[in-house]
Amino acid sequence: MRLGLQIPDFTWPSGPTKLGSELADVASAADDAGFDYLAVMDHFFQIPVVGPSDNDMLEAYTTLGFLAAHTRRVKLLTVITGTFYRHPGLLAKAVTTLDVLSGGRAVLGIGAGWNDEESRGLGFRFPPTSERFELLEDALRYCLRMWSADDGPFEGKHVTAERLLNVPQALSKPHPPILIGGGGEKKTLRFVAKYAQACNIFNGPDLEHKLDVLRQHCEAEGRDYADITKTVYSPLDTGRDGEKTDELLTELRRLSGLGVDVTIGAIPDVHETSKLDIFKKEIIPAANDF
Repeated sequence: MRLGLQIPDFTWPSGPTKLGSELADVASAADDAGFDYLAVMDHFFQIPVVGPSDNDMLEAYTTLGFLAAHTRRVKLLTVITGTFYRHPGLLAKAVTTLDVLSGGRAVLGIGAGWNDEESRGLGFRFPPTSERFELLEDALRYCLRMWSADDGPFEGKHVTAERLLNVPQALSKPHPPILIGGGGEKKTLRFVAKYAQACNIFNGPDLEHKLDVLRQHCEAEGRDYADITKTVYSPLDTGRDGEKTDELLTELRRLSGLGVDVTIGAIPDVHETSKLDIFKKEIIPAANDF
């Protein structure tokens, strides 16, 4: 079992003036602790399950570039990019740039998107659900073409382009891994089987069923289910003083038994970098043995 740290909350006690230096410390400590992934959300307003909408929020890809400069080995991604926030040409170029400047550590985390509040607030067009999935498939096809040797024209359902030139190309081969977030059984998990190298599913009571559905889509698409990295989103909470450590390890062991490869989640009060010490000393060494 490998672990990924997502940082969803930037409303820290010292405020924005020290956010840069404190975030750099958290990134460096997470890298040193042995996390395999370091992620941020792709939102412009804070989301309700984390805090009020007017809490501090950073733009995702600018932040990932900053995190790349303060880490050495950890993979960098969003959990999850909303496909309609960026034209796929801009998205592919941003992820390529992150991959090049980080030495091949970028992952494209992407999904159909859902936050109509921030879309209306900032003036992004919020397409209907069916169109968001069409845009997602366009983006997946577009990015894969941008990371190929074919720089010819592209024709999607909603996106057309004359020349998909991408220089320099990504360092990751054959391309930066694609992780699709969400548990939709008809489209999302089918897209995982057809286009992606990883999925991200919430750790809920239907997780085992969702993995079975993904297995069925892999069979239909001629993909080896074992080739898909199964990631779940689940809290990484050891308690204020480590009192929940055994509880967390028990849950990670259970997830590993279901075939989950990576657990990605947030650590409460992660700005206190001492919180990462217990992961370095106890959680990650134990989880690596599952």
